[in-house]
Amino acid sequence: MVYSCESLQKLDLTVNFVGRLSSVESLKHNVHLRELFLVGNPCSEFQGYRQYVVASLPQLKFLDGAEIRRSERIAASQGLEEAKRQVWEQEKDYLQRRAREREEAQRKEAGEEKGNQERKPGFNGRWYTDINNTAPVLEENKENQDTEENVVNLDLDEARREKEFWETPCSFTPESRVEVHRHLEEKKKAKEKENEKKPKAPRTLITAEGRVMNVNEPKLDFSLTEDEENNIIVLDLGVYRHMDTSLIGVDVQPTYARVTVKGKIFQMVLPAEVKPDSSSAQRSQTTGHLVLTMPRAEGEIKVTKSVPLPPRGRQSSCTGLPEDNKRRPGVPERLDVDPGWRPALDLANIVPRRSANEGPLETSRRAPPPPPDHSSYSQGFLDDPDVPPLV
Repeated sequence: MVYSCESLQKLDLTVNFVGRLSSVESLKHNVHLRELFLVGNPCSEFQGYRQYVVASLPQLKFLDGAEIRRSERIAASQGLEEAKRQVWEQEKDYLQRRAREREEAQRKEAGEEKGNQERKPGFNGRWYTDINNTAPVLEENKENQDTEENVVNLDLDEARREKEFWETPCSFTPESRVEVHRHLEEKKKAKEKENEKKPKAPRTLITAEGRVMNVNEPKLDFSLTEDEENNIIVLDLGVYRHMDTSLIGVDVQPTYARVTVKGKIFQMVLPAEVKPDSSSAQRSQTTGHLVLTMPRAEGEIKVTKSVPLPPRGRQSSCTGLPEDNKRRPGVPERLDVDPGWRPALDLANIVPRRSANEGPLETSRRAPPPPPDHSSYSQGFLDDPDVPPLV
């Protein structure tokens, strides 16, 4: 059995199908073997089982958890020949019983395969509709009704067979254990096949209207904080501590942050607009958490209202030009000045002029101008009275 394990000290074969008790003699060469467990095996029900094992393996100290005393070992050695004879006879009966169990298992397996074929739709005429005996008007309704009944019958038969399989008593044999294992494998494959037929709908990350959704598929703990002093937003995501960093993907956008953890998406809408180019992602060496540091944008773009234009043909108050910039063909363009507009300095009235309706009486009433100061004139200066004085 385990001849090559020279340092073997304990061997546990609990609840197996060891029926040939004489095979324990192969453990004589394992000189360091101290404990052996054969509880739940067919050989443990043999008459003289303990006596045979104790006498065959003198190095054992415990058998099935019970200590082997010196007196028990001496008594087992004295009756070893009788114990061997009984064990060999019982082994012979066991092998014959096992041969019958194998044949019965083969017949049962063949009967189940035949029954599975009979249960297929259309085999015995119960699960299909005879279209020759149906009215043409009700043919479609009849087929739909038969299909629904077939589905219900299949579900009932499957539930009945499942109940019979687990409630029917059977002998504890290797074939029964293999049958249970095969049954569980078939149920698992059927469930996987059913899941493949119904693909899972993809999760919506951004709606058709452009709204970003909050998603936490990996079910991770997180915290989102705003640092007003440093003008940054910090996202602390509780990523698994011993997970490789290559399984993490980070995507920072101005209004949201997306992290992919082993194919599962974590998405969070940010409370303010950030700068993706200046953002950073770091992972803690102690906790394994992923920390995203995202600086906030300095300013937000605001929508400005459009100023309505004045009506066509209206002139500007400062330039006097018509606001309608379209040129009309054949009409010369002139610069028209608004008569109501005056500059700050009136250059036209620098020198006072005599009005046209001023009479000689009003002219004589004016005060004569002061005599000129000839001392300030240069030599050769000629004072012409027709020349107006300089102001």
